[in-house]
Amino acid sequence: MPEPSSRRHRIDCIDQAQSVVVKVGTRVLTNESGQLDLQRVRHLADGLCQIADTGRQVIMVSSGAVGAGMGKLGMTQRPIEIGRLQAVAAIGQTALIQAYEQCIARHGRQVAQVLLTRNDLRRRGGYLHVRNALSSIHELGAIAVVNENDSVAVAELMTTFGDNDRLAAQVSGLFTQALMVILSDIDGLYDGAPEDPSSSKIDLVESLNDDVTAWAQDHRGTLSKGGMTSKLQAAQLAVSCGHHVVIGPGKDDQVLQKILAGQSVGTLFLPAERSLKGRKRWIGGSAEVEGRLMVDPGAVKALKQGGSSLLAIGIRSVKGDFKAGAVVAVCDESGNEIARGLSNYPASEIQQIKGKISDMIGGILGHCPYESVVHRNNLTLNL
Repeated sequence: MPEPSSRRHRIDCIDQAQSVVVKVGTRVLTNESGQLDLQRVRHLADGLCQIADTGRQVIMVSSGAVGAGMGKLGMTQRPIEIGRLQAVAAIGQTALIQAYEQCIARHGRQVAQVLLTRNDLRRRGGYLHVRNALSSIHELGAIAVVNENDSVAVAELMTTFGDNDRLAAQVSGLFTQALMVILSDIDGLYDGAPEDPSSSKIDLVESLNDDVTAWAQDHRGTLSKGGMTSKLQAAQLAVSCGHHVVIGPGKDDQVLQKILAGQSVGTLFLPAERSLKGRKRWIGGSAEVEGRLMVDPGAVKALKQGGSSLLAIGIRSVKGDFKAGAVVAVCDESGNEIARGLSNYPASEIQQIKGKISDMIGGILGHCPYESVVHRNNLTLNL
């Protein structure tokens, strides 16, 4: 039996959730031959509609386009050549959305297909447009099925950065009071290899720290791109936005219904105590990074412990050619990213004022519109 505190947290996360973003992976959606498992889609549709019937916004971030295309074409191995991979995704996408449409229509609801690339969320305007579109879909009583636009998104197909775990976290970050559910072929997070009898499933993670990420065990396959490491990275992004996250067993026919009922299923991750709000969510999770600022240990301490703005005196070097207002990564001397923020100055001017006190900026540049290079109100720290 789970501890009473876990049960309470699970009930609380459902009570607080106004939106539920469900991500389902290729391994869950396809059978051993790589074909789309229509029965699995039907079970998922039942759960999605039951959640929608409570009045909550429901968004399904679904993998499976490439796998479905492979099944339709009788392929047993994922293509490597990018043009063929894009074609297989395009062929499979029609089967995938048709399956969701047929299964969800049984409950009297419509399906809205939303295909995204990373660029759709990188710029603030596009970020807001996507949020508004998804909100309007909900207002019309439909369920959005979101996927990366694999037929045109080259980088998303070929790198783990483009997996749907992170996409689901970015979609969750569009909303307040959201619950993100990642459905996997593994029951949840284990403190060792899941197949090891001595390993135990973790029921509740109160703080997603380095000790927790060390438990991740990736499983490579021909169809799936995302392993447990990518799921924990996505969970990290979601909890930083103040959201609960559940990594649960996608092969359980009633998994969504059990989560809705507050039952102990999978692993529940609690939101961070200090969560990102508004524009900071976009900066930390979706915005395109156009440059890097390498800072000294004093600046690292001031940012992480003092909640300070980034001043020119703490900057040692600048990488990239960017304009004022660009999103930049702030890195320590070892190159580790510690924060992201909006730069008040272009790269050319930061090159001139780096290492200087704020009082000298006006004399060097001939103007001093800002005392800080990145103001703390426009800066997000990596947890």
